[in-house]
Amino acid sequence: MFPFTPKHLDQARLYLREAAKLVAFRKDVVPEEVLKEVEAEMEALKAAVRQRERTGVEAQMQRLDDACRKLQPPLRDGGWRENVEVFVVAITIALGVRTYFVQPFTIPTGSMQPTLNGIISQASDSPPPNPIIRALHWITIGRSYFDLTAERSETIQSIEEKHHFGLNLGPFTYTLIRTDAGTYSVGVPATAVAADRRCMPGRKLNPGDIIARGATNSGDHVLVDKFSYHFIRPTAGNVFVFNTAGIPTRENVYNPGAPSQFYIKRLAAVGNDQLRIEPPTLYRNGAVAPEVPFKRVMSGTLLNPTEGGYRGYSNGPEHSTFTFLGSPKATFDVPPSCFFALGDNSYHSSDSRDWGPVPQANVVGRGWLVYWPFTRHWGTVQ
Repeated sequence: MFPFTPKHLDQARLYLREAAKLVAFRKDVVPEEVLKEVEAEMEALKAAVRQRERTGVEAQMQRLDDACRKLQPPLRDGGWRENVEVFVVAITIALGVRTYFVQPFTIPTGSMQPTLNGIISQASDSPPPNPIIRALHWITIGRSYFDLTAERSETIQSIEEKHHFGLNLGPFTYTLIRTDAGTYSVGVPATAVAADRRCMPGRKLNPGDIIARGATNSGDHVLVDKFSYHFIRPTAGNVFVFNTAGIPTRENVYNPGAPSQFYIKRLAAVGNDQLRIEPPTLYRNGAVAPEVPFKRVMSGTLLNPTEGGYRGYSNGPEHSTFTFLGSPKATFDVPPSCFFALGDNSYHSSDSRDWGPVPQANVVGRGWLVYWPFTRHWGTVQ
């Protein structure tokens, strides 16, 4: 992302993706010669993109657009045509904003707590509140309740997370609990159900037994600023988002070839900096890291007795160490054009201590604003 990719090339690639989708959608109902014309114009646009010359790319985009219009069914109603055009313009603007300015992300894990919350689940023996209170809790603090009881004598066999419409997002995620006598569905992630130790494969149930009961709070929903890093370099103390392409994270090691993930961490050091951790203190270039966010983590400030607080920096998880900075005397020199990422929840964060530095090319943007839920984290990311 340093420097900008020319906009005409980004737009051309977007045209190609959308044209491919349109061909796949309409190929069974349009003449073969129309399909061949569109495919030929797509190949011509790919060739123009390789040449990178703006005038040629824009002219070919127009020819591809004209060819794609032949894939569309005739619109007989002018009013409908106008509405569709307005919708397309709105979608284009939204895609442009998402590509160049801001993008929403959900915090899935607790690696940045208590700065940012991941998904937090708790089991309960008490039944959920009434539907009005439950709806209010969902709107304000993102809390979902679950309550399942056995309908018959049965044994739990498996717990499987599913996604409505293929979307791995809070409102579209649910869990199937299979028994030897039937299936139960609950509208929360499998991690929430697993927080209730009563819901375990192999457990035998009697009618009326609680299978799983409790609540799960949605992770913080964050808007990421993708714009400012085009003009200013990321600096130590920033909360930043990056993709894991080419980084040997646990997901990439155990599932090679899978799509890259998006991580959000604290940027601890930039290229050519040297780091050392002597718990609870983070040292950069031989001195205590001076930025306010690092001082906050190192202080061990307890923000909320029931929520926990900062514990300082560690050489690894509880009763273990990581590959990098794994001892109080170990140092690490950050390579040029790379960044070192640390989670604020140092004892429970897989970060650059585990899998190494983040290449500059992987950076997506800076964590900017928690827009939901409306907890004490709501507002700008600190």
